[in-house]
Amino acid sequence: MIAGKSHGRVEKGGNEEEEEAERFKKALKDFMYISMEFVLWDAFPIPLFKWIDFQGHIKFMKRTFKDIDCVLQSWLDEHVKKRESVDFVEGNEEDFIDVMLSMMSNEDFVDGYSRETTIKATALDPTQPLITFLKSEQHRWVEESDIKDLVYFQAVVKETLRLYPPAPLLAPHESVEDCIVQGYHIPKGTRLWVNTMKLHRDLKIWSNPDTFDPERFLTSQAGVDVRGHHYEFIPFGSGRRSCPGITYATQVTDLAIAHLLQGFDFSTPSDEPLDMKEGLGMTMRKADPIEVFITPRLPSVLYKF
Repeated sequence: MIAGKSHGRVEKGGNEEEEEAERFKKALKDFMYISMEFVLWDAFPIPLFKWIDFQGHIKFMKRTFKDIDCVLQSWLDEHVKKRESVDFVEGNEEDFIDVMLSMMSNEDFVDGYSRETTIKATALDPTQPLITFLKSEQHRWVEESDIKDLVYFQAVVKETLRLYPPAPLLAPHESVEDCIVQGYHIPKGTRLWVNTMKLHRDLKIWSNPDTFDPERFLTSQAGVDVRGHHYEFIPFGSGRRSCPGITYATQVTDLAIAHLLQGFDFSTPSDEPLDMKEGLGMTMRKADPIEVFITPRLPSVLYKF
């Protein structure tokens, strides 16, 4: 959706595009790893610690970002070259990079950053995963075309997004004019935050809001979707400023989790209930890492990728 790229399984000894995909996937994994690592300078901002890389994290971080930047730059160059070709028709944008290029000229700067830097940074906006449950056929893997028929599975995904939205607070917005909301005067230029967690657990809207109950999306809230059409349930925001990756995020999430739950049995070390206490942060995460045993439960031939 961002760059018009789709990378799945990569064969060894593949072509240049497959090797690029493998390099980018590895760089993203490294990026997620280093983002969660403890760096001495963050806890103890002493000038000496800034220049001495005791843990090797700074070197690792620079190498990772260089790898990501190289791939993103190649994608950007590819799009620019396509737009400069004689066959390109203005208005036929195929993905988000095309759209941003059509809106920004070479001279455009956003908060001091060039057009290229802005577009590459936008392409790295992450999407958080979910945990759900699924049973399906045993002789083949669930496919994307199957998801629409898994009604209860979709209800479980929605209920998970209700209790644990990707971000407890949506991205900040700013009022463009004075207005009155529920009797409150909101001056122009006010920084506005939407408390998704509060909204999704509002007693005035949801019955037993702290209870995990997927059936609610099959009965009382059957018509509620994730795309922001219903303001009581906006895990990805709503309106023109909603997350541009809703479709991609839901497709990838549904298929990935369906495969996990179809292909493996999950259990805890002591068969104890999972501690689902939420942690703090810009994105929703557990307070403590989850510890589970994963056991394959399909014919072994299905695990040969």
